[in-house]
Amino acid sequence: MNTRRIFTSIAFGLVVLSGCQQDFLDRKPDDQVDAEQVFTRYNKMNQLVTDLYDNAKGSNSPLVFFSHFSSAPVTDEAEGSTAEGSLTNKFNTGDWNPNAMPDRSSRGQYWWDLYARIRKANVILEGVRKYKTPDNPLQAGDLDKRLGETYFMRAYFHYLAARMYGEVVYITHTIQPTDPMDFKQESFHTIAAKIKQDCDSAFALVPGSWGGADFGRVDKGACLGLKAMISWMAATPMWNGGTFPNDTRQFASEYTYNVDRWVKAKEAAKAVIEFKVDGRQRYSLYQGHDAADFRDDAGVNNNNSKVPARLWDLYHDMQSFQNEAVFFVTRDKDNNWQGDIYPPSWGGSSRQMPVQEQVDEYEYIAANGFGYPVYSSRAKTDGYDDGNPYESVKRDPRFYRDIVYHGSTFKGKVINTATGADKIGASNSSTTGYFLRKILRESWNRDKSFAISGPPVWRLPEFIYIYAEAVNESAGPNAEIYQMLNDVRKRSFMAPIPPEAQSSKALMDEYIKRERRVELFYENNRIWSSRLYLEASSPKELAREQAWQGAGSTNEQRSQGYWPYPKTQRMINGMKPVEDPNGKIEVDGKKYRMQRYFVESRVFVTPRHYLFPIMQDELQRTPTLKQNPGW
Repeated sequence: MNTRRIFTSIAFGLVVLSGCQQDFLDRKPDDQVDAEQVFTRYNKMNQLVTDLYDNAKGSNSPLVFFSHFSSAPVTDEAEGSTAEGSLTNKFNTGDWNPNAMPDRSSRGQYWWDLYARIRKANVILEGVRKYKTPDNPLQAGDLDKRLGETYFMRAYFHYLAARMYGEVVYITHTIQPTDPMDFKQESFHTIAAKIKQDCDSAFALVPGSWGGADFGRVDKGACLGLKAMISWMAATPMWNGGTFPNDTRQFASEYTYNVDRWVKAKEAAKAVIEFKVDGRQRYSLYQGHDAADFRDDAGVNNNNSKVPARLWDLYHDMQSFQNEAVFFVTRDKDNNWQGDIYPPSWGGSSRQMPVQEQVDEYEYIAANGFGYPVYSSRAKTDGYDDGNPYESVKRDPRFYRDIVYHGSTFKGKVINTATGADKIGASNSSTTGYFLRKILRESWNRDKSFAISGPPVWRLPEFIYIYAEAVNESAGPNAEIYQMLNDVRKRSFMAPIPPEAQSSKALMDEYIKRERRVELFYENNRIWSSRLYLEASSPKELAREQAWQGAGSTNEQRSQGYWPYPKTQRMINGMKPVEDPNGKIEVDGKKYRMQRYFVESRVFVTPRHYLFPIMQDELQRTPTLKQNPGW
């Protein structure tokens, strides 16, 4: 059977119930039996729901969205290596189309797999009704909870489809091979409304929270989170008043600006932030460790007192997950991923390397006690030196956690990108001058096996940003959102936003977007937010791109002469050490200054690359479907 046939019959995958209950989200398919045998027994139906969890993990894993790579290297967050057939670089050269996606890039996130999984959800919902599935004989009420989880999963897979493809088809019943293939796409706002409706159905059936071995199942907070995410998307420029170039979307007339969409996003985000279970606040910012604690999980300070322990634990401590995770998948990556990220001096292959565009977004802390971007007009006066960008001023602590750079201390060793194994351009080394540090832990060794959950799919700060942005867009900045944003920054020991942002909508917007980019770096967010804000065709960003092009006759001169870089996704830059007797950075007895350099041009065509293409064979089987603009 062709698995791309989105509405044809999909076999029922069952899963083994693991003896280790903490591995609930990781259980795998086991066998196939007919529908009546499944739905007349609770335990068999329960196994089908477990299979949906595994499907959800494959369809949206933050650290491995494109098989062995995250989504970061197809954005201005990172650059991908040539490993695995140079998979992510194929996206950056425009080598993808409706006839073929890059080889080995699928993990269940594309159109055909999402609709196969939507079908599974519908089969479960219909099978329970048809065969009157009995409740769990060992614990009454479990059947309703499984149904609630299934409603959520149906909404979630549609959300993933809409995020990637825009105007999609919402399927609420099983389709038989003999049924007419005359499905029609709906407007994004209609899809959003149906996702919310399924979330409401789920909310009524799942508990407020789960504890113990069941922690990680869908709860009421996850339902609220999905409603907030789709509400935010519906309010962003792509679907709310932005100029979409050569707009051939079927329902373009519905996407004119409506401030009420921001009001709805505000309300939905607020519902997550203020959600309570048994009278107690469900979500709160993790506050473990204090500002003076720089020890890793082994109790050793191997980072030259640059990375507070709290920032490591955000992605590994169970209390952090319990406090902040609104929805997450388990066991996202293992020790092999660690090898993909490590610098060569530690036996790694540096598959995903941060780029200068991302590094520049980490602010510095000025003498007046507030945070400013390094490309601000006051940065140089405050002491920022682009030849010594990491130490001339104190950068956001999240920078030191996320990025390994020339002169940084990693696992107790000073990194040198000028010579040796970690030299820029050396075998398996960085091509941008940086190595990825986020999610790693200093005490890990490659010779030990482990599995990590990685960042949650959604966590509390994301909803704080949605709320702050929605308030700013619908009513303007105020003290409330100023304080909320500063609370997230303070949690990371970062200085507050300058007070003048409280009276400037434009300045507040800049800080919100920069906060989102820094806090959610490498968490499968940038690929979507850059598209939702239509940055590649934004007049502001196009003007920056033109200014960069005019800053010199060569790419090297342009890289030195103009920044911040444009957010058009059409180039990336790096930073290299240059020996200089007056340099402020000393590594292995030599002095260096840092110098920006151009790494590569990329292909991002608008409107084509704002949405992913529906595959041509799908369009042939279902002629009523319309291709996305530009493809």
